Amino acid sequence: MNLDKCFGIAGWKNSGKTSLVAGLVTELTNRGLKISTIKHAHHAFDLDTLNTDSYKHREAGANEVILVSSNRWAIQHELRDTEEPDFETMLSKLSPCDLVLVEGYKRENIAKLEIIGPDSDRDTLWQQDTNIKAIACDTKIETCPLPHYHRNDINQIADFIMQTCRIKS
Repeated sequence: MNLDKCFGIAGWKNSGKTSLVAGLVTELTNRGLKISTIKHAHHAFDLDTLNTDSYKHREAGANEVILVSSNRWAIQHELRDTEEPDFETMLSKLSPCDLVLVEGYKRENIAKLEIIGPDSDRDTLWQQDTNIKAIACDTKIETCPLPHYHRNDINQIADFIMQTCRIKS
């Protein structure tokens, strides 16, 4: 996957990243695009439920467990004391698509939009990261020279992403 076809949604915890990504996926797929996402979690997570067969396989020591049904398939890979794979390694695992929306990975060298929540008291990212091409914030930040969108301006943000990544629908 070409990094030019990746666009990140960056921001601090509880800023609205997941809601924005979900809205963008819906909007962009409605425009006929094939969208994939990568989400970086900063904490332990588990896709399995206690006592399911796949959970028992993984807990018994399986390095990878593939779950397959008529609706979807998934591979779970246990790192087991190995380092977390880098962004490009994970990107290479995706099937071809028109665009990859990236949630988290705020330090990656890809075009991004910073979303700033209403209760944010953290430093903004756009002042240090030249990969941030626009901001989404419900109040105008007068000192920010970047394009500004409200956090729920899904259509306009989708237009901006398509323009930035040179994607035609």
